[in-house]
Amino acid sequence: MSILSNFQYHAPKTKAEVLALLAEIGEKSKILAGGTDLIIMLKEKMIETENLINIADVKELSGIKFTENGVEIGACTKIAEIENSKELTAKGYNALVHAAGELGSYQVRSMATLGGNISHSSPAGETPTPLAALNASVVIESVRGERVVKAEDFILGNRKNVLEKDEMLTKFIIPAPAINSAATYGYIGLRNAMEIDAVNMAVNIELEADKKTIKSVKLVMGSVSPKPIVSEAVPALLVGKELNDELIKSVGEAAMGEAKPISDIRASAEYRKDVVGALARRLTKEAYDLAMEV
Repeated sequence: MSILSNFQYHAPKTKAEVLALLAEIGEKSKILAGGTDLIIMLKEKMIETENLINIADVKELSGIKFTENGVEIGACTKIAEIENSKELTAKGYNALVHAAGELGSYQVRSMATLGGNISHSSPAGETPTPLAALNASVVIESVRGERVVKAEDFILGNRKNVLEKDEMLTKFIIPAPAINSAATYGYIGLRNAMEIDAVNMAVNIELEADKKTIKSVKLVMGSVSPKPIVSEAVPALLVGKELNDELIKSVGEAAMGEAKPISDIRASAEYRKDVVGALARRLTKEAYDLAMEV
């Protein structure tokens, strides 16, 4: 007996071939890149498909390309490549690099892709929070054309996103970090190896020219809602002010008030709320201090 249900296997070599296949059979297809989540779901009969489209060999969908305005990362770029990119770290994308390094084991990171991690649309996904905090955009293509959405708007809920059946995510566009800015990432899980995050968070802070006054702040929470939450309360608290201990405490309280966690096998809702407060306080202080040093 076959472990996997029967399906037609397709191995296109170009993006155009992938889009043509999706236009024809997208309603009855799944896209395979790294397969670290998809293959497990197929084996466990959590999902079924009539067609499997393997895009791993489509070279134009992979790679890290630096531009005048920032960086473009192909959807099929391996998480390990991001984790090991010294240039991404040097150019201020260390929050994404940090998140990439916390995804599963090294074997998983060597197979998993950035596009797959966000397309899986798990509430506990590692990379959606730093992508949103860094103001990344997601490029989506089909034979009908191209559209661009903000990273924070890509995930609609648990295992749900904005992709139509004939569309695919092709790349990420992340703008160059602002002058006097820094972004940080952190998470709390239940063990040291293959944990799924109980809570993860990214914070991006930009300072005014005096390197003390906060010009903008973006705090994004993961695993505390069906989709990442971009805080509205924290910017309202911090913009136009210099960070101090009282404000740091208020940041934790504000983030806890916006989180909408559930209790599950990984953590209780109460524990998650406490973790949100702790992470918000720590990461805000870290991002502020780093921005002062840039």
